[in-house]
Amino acid sequence: MAMNPLLDGKVAVVTGAASGIGLATVERFVEEGARVVAADFREDAGRALAERFPGVVRFERCDVTRLDELRAAIDAAAMHFGGLDILFSNAGHGGSQAGVESFDAQGWDDTFALLLRAIAAGASYAVPHMKRRGGGAIVNTSSISALQAGYAPLAYSVAKAGVLHYTRVAAAELSAHRIRINAVVPGFIATGIFGHSLGLGEDDARQLAAKVAERSGAANPIGRSGRPRDIADAVVYLSSDAAGFVTGTHITVDGGITMGPRHSWDPETPGPIGQALGLTRAEIEARRAAAKR
Repeated sequence: MAMNPLLDGKVAVVTGAASGIGLATVERFVEEGARVVAADFREDAGRALAERFPGVVRFERCDVTRLDELRAAIDAAAMHFGGLDILFSNAGHGGSQAGVESFDAQGWDDTFALLLRAIAAGASYAVPHMKRRGGGAIVNTSSISALQAGYAPLAYSVAKAGVLHYTRVAAAELSAHRIRINAVVPGFIATGIFGHSLGLGEDDARQLAAKVAERSGAANPIGRSGRPRDIADAVVYLSSDAAGFVTGTHITVDGGITMGPRHSWDPETPGPIGQALGLTRAEIEARRAAAKR
């Protein structure tokens, strides 16, 4: 546990808790003094997580698209730990891969049920518990695909944009109850979501995540790959009293990838004119030098 734990005495629920960002957040919450209900549909991984932190982490089997299971997982925090202070709504996957012309109604509905409806439902179940505690904090996982095109499929991107607006509107409604709601916006984070979106099994998805972690650093201005703990650190902040004046907004944790096009931060990449002319940045500089002679 940290020397001066940020979440000492707090009780949290984390969905999608058995892997990736959810797992890293459970670990960070425990480090900061919280007791945690870890909600996930992966029973073996969830039970193993609870066994790592006996008496501090409780596993609840939960498919967040089944609202009875989601409600039960949230109620379990009050039942077993005496209340609820924090909800991190994080469960997700890549969803429907269909584009505009190949629109898939069932895939669209399934994606929204997981990525957006579960967030709204989870908050509605958490709020009564938080009101009894005199306030609380809700953090929702969005994505950089909510900010710009080109990072994820259509349904996923639109649902994640909905998460951001839901967060703003819900924060306004609940501010009178001292319940803060914010979102975290991950960038290119090495988790199993990439493999799961391709239909890979758990082991293969984990191996693909390791390859992403190894090779994705060059895609980020910061020069390294994103880690689940990078997101978990932001979630801890948003969940803590240190963020007591922060609500209805989001924190983007993306290594700078959305700050601008690659040529704005990579000295080897030509700008739009250079690309149109088929010139590298070095060739452009050479021509400029020649023109000055």
